[in-house]
Amino acid sequence: MNYKGQTVLVMGYGISGKSVVNYLLAKEANVILNDRGVVTADPSVSLLIKQGVKVIEGGHPMSALTGVDLIVKSPIIPYTLDLLREAQERQTPILTDVELAYLECKAPIIGITGSNGKTTTTQLIQLLLDQSSEGSAYIAGNIGVPALEVCQKALAEDRVVMELSSFQLMGIQKFRPKIAVFTNFYSAHLDYHGNRQAYIAAKMNLARNLTPQDYLIYNADQEEMVDLFKGVDAKKVPFSRLQPQTSGAYLQGNALYFAGEKVMDRAAIRLPGNHNLENVLAAIAVAKIEGIDNNKIEAIVSGYQGMPHRIQWVGEWQGVTYYNDSKATNTTASLTALNSFKQEILYIGGGLDRGNDFSDLIQGVNSVKAAFLYGQSAHKMAKDFKNAKIDKVQVFDHLEDATLAAIKSAKDGQVVLFSPACASWDQFKNYEERGEAFMQVVNHYYDQKGD
Repeated sequence: MNYKGQTVLVMGYGISGKSVVNYLLAKEANVILNDRGVVTADPSVSLLIKQGVKVIEGGHPMSALTGVDLIVKSPIIPYTLDLLREAQERQTPILTDVELAYLECKAPIIGITGSNGKTTTTQLIQLLLDQSSEGSAYIAGNIGVPALEVCQKALAEDRVVMELSSFQLMGIQKFRPKIAVFTNFYSAHLDYHGNRQAYIAAKMNLARNLTPQDYLIYNADQEEMVDLFKGVDAKKVPFSRLQPQTSGAYLQGNALYFAGEKVMDRAAIRLPGNHNLENVLAAIAVAKIEGIDNNKIEAIVSGYQGMPHRIQWVGEWQGVTYYNDSKATNTTASLTALNSFKQEILYIGGGLDRGNDFSDLIQGVNSVKAAFLYGQSAHKMAKDFKNAKIDKVQVFDHLEDATLAAIKSAKDGQVVLFSPACASWDQFKNYEERGEAFMQVVNHYYDQKGD
């Protein structure tokens, strides 16, 4: 696309926003940078101003739309913003960075979306393709790596493995992956989308431009997903952990298969839980489409220990195993974690109170012997856990105190699981900082004990 001479409003100066501004400057566009915060103190913004970028900070005034041909916005900025409502009335195109990345990309794109499992599936696919195929495989998108930067360097023989959120997918027009992967659909981000129907519609954008030459990988165990894809004209490759698939990946007995051919033993997978089994099946489907042999698939999958903060193994001390699942910022993710273990669980949870209850989390507490809850939501969570007749429920102000109490209560053979089911922002900058804090408490405790 030719941006030369066009006036482009870039909304948001985060990681993706910075890549968009620099890209558009190189394409000789007239760039207006808009951010609700104060960004002019950033040295990089001072440099942009010298290059002719107009900066509007401290809000999103309607005047920012004057003369604008195109808007490229941060995915987290909602379309309900007055400025964006007015832009839609004026029929001004509103895109996210992944659309620009697609238009620039020479390499085929494997796009991954879904409610849960996106990041694990994305990283597994990248490892499989990077270590086993010609060219390089680059990770990009919602995983913290700007898609535009990656797509500018990727060559035709490479692969771009792109994690895509519903927020990003709302801002695409022509985006078309070679392979589209859908992990699962659950209700999420309803505060942004307004309702489940709008959320699913945003996710479905990943499939809307597929052609009969492209591949659609989907979870055949979700009837809703199967029905939604009936009208998509692409090569459909299902995956299932519940039943064999003639043209897809599936679990049968103690082994994983693709189209009737055994690929690997289930025992070789180091990641716990059925949800991770589904992630592996989706990754295997991509690998087989790309022609990777079974020995290489098993070697890479068996060596993969998962993403940090996603049911991450922390260590085992005195017969007690510790897992950090700080990425679980909602009850669905924490329920998945709780259902991943057969051992008795000492559960640690809590965090920002977003107004929801935790009654659905109780579906997974059959193995929970005690709950150690902290933060804004602790008392609300405690009510639901007590109603579930959990033997021991304790409330603390801070994560450190809850963690220490769990450590001191744990017995040989049990699992201590930190899976907060809440956002981190009441006490931490993000879930990564929160997960590091949990692991630091555990490691420091046993370092002090010399065990």
